[in-house]
Amino acid sequence: MGRSNKKNREENLNIRAMIEKNKNSFSIATITEKTIPYFLLGIATISILTTIGIVFTLLSETISFFQAVPFWDFYTGTTLKPLGDDAQFGILPLLTGTILSTLIAIAVAIPIGLMTAVFLSEYASDHIRKVLKPILEILAGIPTIVYGFFAFTFVTPLLRSFIPALDPTNILSPGIVMGIMIIPMVASLSEDAMSSVPNSMREGALALGATKLEVTWKVIVPAAISGIIASFVLAISRAIGETMIVTIASGSTKAFTFDITQSMQTMTAYIVEVTGGEAAAGTTLYYSLYAVAMTLFVFTLVMNLIAQYISRKFREEY
Repeated sequence: MGRSNKKNREENLNIRAMIEKNKNSFSIATITEKTIPYFLLGIATISILTTIGIVFTLLSETISFFQAVPFWDFYTGTTLKPLGDDAQFGILPLLTGTILSTLIAIAVAIPIGLMTAVFLSEYASDHIRKVLKPILEILAGIPTIVYGFFAFTFVTPLLRSFIPALDPTNILSPGIVMGIMIIPMVASLSEDAMSSVPNSMREGALALGATKLEVTWKVIVPAAISGIIASFVLAISRAIGETMIVTIASGSTKAFTFDITQSMQTMTAYIVEVTGGEAAAGTTLYYSLYAVAMTLFVFTLVMNLIAQYISRKFREEY
């Protein structure tokens, strides 16, 4: 017994010596272990610094714009004539075009996307789901410039056969195509939210005598409402920030109108026009680019904050 205890004490001393030796050793593994947290912190900080840099750039240039154009005139003006000696900068025509195109897009995307999500989550077999899911992913991966030419060369001529008064460039056609573009976002996020609802809730409702349709709309959809609404808000943000589709198919008419058959311009299309033109640095036209971009940034930021609030407010824990 004494020999055994002595042997255990010697082994413990050897182990402690090895631990102390490893602590004091200066190896590559030790350096990596100590530096990797700082490296990861630096990578995580890049996104924060990038956001701060974007906001600082937009704010500084926007302030320069409002030194030349009154804040109230910019956000209440109905006339946008950025060129010439009598230049006027009213953003309402751009806001109207942006809001109308977004409303048209969500009128297309939300019903179709939600119905697609319901079918994939509650009705489709595994085989059908495996076929439809990749098709939706392909739809989401199409470049937006392709959607733009599709709206201009196919959708607009098709709509003009039913609406003769439709202008060659209008806000209706790109709005519809933007809705088609964001269908995968609504469908995928909503389907994920509904699929996360436990099967026990479905089985319990069916055991009580509810039909499949009643289970879907009275149990599953209410239980997944936070994720569904968040998908709607994120899709709206995507539509607000869309550029190429409206640039190609909506035209560049800066008219303050609510007629969706007419040519209109959105905020993103105006940014493309100004950056592609001859706006000299330091001019009011040049600074108007940042004022519009700042407005667009606030729009998308508010929509994302709303999505986060809704997700937290109505989130269900299972």
